[in-house]
Amino acid sequence: MATVMQKIKDIEDEMARTQKNKATAHHLGLLKAKLAKLRRELLTPTSKGGGGAGDGFDVTKSGDARVGLVGFPSVGKSTLLNKLTGTFSEVASYEFTTLTCIPGVIVYRGAKIQLLDLPGIIEGAKDGKGRGRQVISTARTCNCILIVLDAIKPITHKRLIEKELEGFGIRLNKEPPNLTFRKKDKGGINFTSTVANTLLDLDTVKAICSEYRIHNADITLRYDATADDLIDVIEGSRIYMPCIYVVNKIDQITLEELEILDKLPHYCPISSHLEWNLDGLLDKIWEYLSLTRIYTKPKGMNPDYEDPVILSSKKRTVEDFCERIHKDMLKQFKYALVWGSSAKHKPQRVGKEHELEDEDVVQIIKKL
Repeated sequence: MATVMQKIKDIEDEMARTQKNKATAHHLGLLKAKLAKLRRELLTPTSKGGGGAGDGFDVTKSGDARVGLVGFPSVGKSTLLNKLTGTFSEVASYEFTTLTCIPGVIVYRGAKIQLLDLPGIIEGAKDGKGRGRQVISTARTCNCILIVLDAIKPITHKRLIEKELEGFGIRLNKEPPNLTFRKKDKGGINFTSTVANTLLDLDTVKAICSEYRIHNADITLRYDATADDLIDVIEGSRIYMPCIYVVNKIDQITLEELEILDKLPHYCPISSHLEWNLDGLLDKIWEYLSLTRIYTKPKGMNPDYEDPVILSSKKRTVEDFCERIHKDMLKQFKYALVWGSSAKHKPQRVGKEHELEDEDVVQIIKKL
């Protein structure tokens, strides 16, 4: 492990020394590819004598969505979990109070959202320091991340946590790169672009591919991509997830400072101790999770508005709805009646490809 760590440090030092310009782009691309490979090696250690995931980190996924609280020690993650869910996570004014992963559940707008209070991250977690690997591996399983920051501590903490998460292949508030990468048996590296490219050229692409021992591939860019984007697509293990920066302890800063924080994107200022703006935070979590509530209507009865079926906004067809209720339901499916904003008239008779909207009412008609 120490040798991998040393190699990573050497490459990072060399990248810091290298000037960024067109002449060095090829060399930097190669270094970035080497760094990504070493990081992957660090994350997936060999199976010999594994120490396991560690106590309290194998938390069973429950509910409709999972949200992780990530941050440095003593920024108020445990207090926030206690206030939102009523779960007891030990709270104290000294650092490293929480040593395992503590789950809690919020029921909000009919959806059960699992909140995970993860232990405090220390700088260098991505390189295996502290319990960083377990913390961020658990964070990878979440649908949304809350980075909890202390309003009275320097804003540089935000960048440090982002760097740790990015080192683990988590991309925050980003879309997957719009480029196509396809391996083939022969023909060399074929590099085409539909836009003018300022950051990548054929030599850099070939250097990155040769580092991964790929000598035949078709690569198509649809936007001005960077070397990092290409490496992300080749690695293929990147996770793109929404993230909210929760600035805690706003009761200790001035109104002027708060107004500045309020203008920043993806930010939500709160005070978990005094319970300020917790409703605003829940609203933002709901918006970032982009869940869809669908109400069921048994034949001849009123819709059940108490217990909605929760679907992701990316998978919300009638077929997804049926699978969420029971996997055998599709075998008996004849058609569905839909009331709500996705229906052209009330009710509309639809097939299983029909896309549902938030708060639609659905009645499934089965085959006889």
